[in-house]
Amino acid sequence: MLDLTLRASKTGGVSALSPLQAQCALRTLTLAFEHDPACRWLFPEDAQYRLSFPIFALAFAGAAINRGTALVTPAVSGVALWLPPGEQPAEKALRASIDSTVSPQRQRDVYTVFAEMARLHPSEAHWYLPLIGVEPARQRQGLGSALLQPILTACDAAGLPAYLEATSPRSVPLYSRHGFKATAEIRIGGCPPIVPMLRPPQQGARTRSPAQLSLLWGGIWQGFSRPLHPGRSLT
Repeated sequence: MLDLTLRASKTGGVSALSPLQAQCALRTLTLAFEHDPACRWLFPEDAQYRLSFPIFALAFAGAAINRGTALVTPAVSGVALWLPPGEQPAEKALRASIDSTVSPQRQRDVYTVFAEMARLHPSEAHWYLPLIGVEPARQRQGLGSALLQPILTACDAAGLPAYLEATSPRSVPLYSRHGFKATAEIRIGGCPPIVPMLRPPQQGARTRSPAQLSLLWGGIWQGFSRPLHPGRSLT
């Protein structure tokens, strides 16, 4: 496995998440997903959502923080928790989160949803994006695109796909513009539709040797010292 640890930058562009920023990142994601259909089905009451979503997010995608593959924008107003090839959500922690925060009447459907997500998950090596969000005041300013692009560029260079699940209908066309394609639709019980999306390596991408990839990754992370110029936003 390549050393994919990102190094934080103090400049105006996207940077790696520092462990000291973890709580700020969870707050940003909680704000970003406050009106997400699937998340609010999971936690319908406002107080329940604000208390439980950070616990769920940490179990579902916190491995990105530990691995150094979480990206943030300045002031932690946007967050992307990317999981590298071979890394998975913490299953035991996720189960504990669901058991302790989701109403008992809904837990069976929740587990069925996650079982279907697991069934549809790619089996080949890929980068997985469990959570990406931008705080409401900073949405539609290109921050989401900026959080996507470094890993998507690296995926193309390495010949690897990227994968996510869109939990909001408005997200699907936005991700599509970045090369993601819907592979299925998950409909379980009262859960709003969830759309798994896969982004194959883009045309012109080529597989590189481990030595070439090491140099490539180093160049990409050094690029965080230069401000990015994002396009349209993802939320």
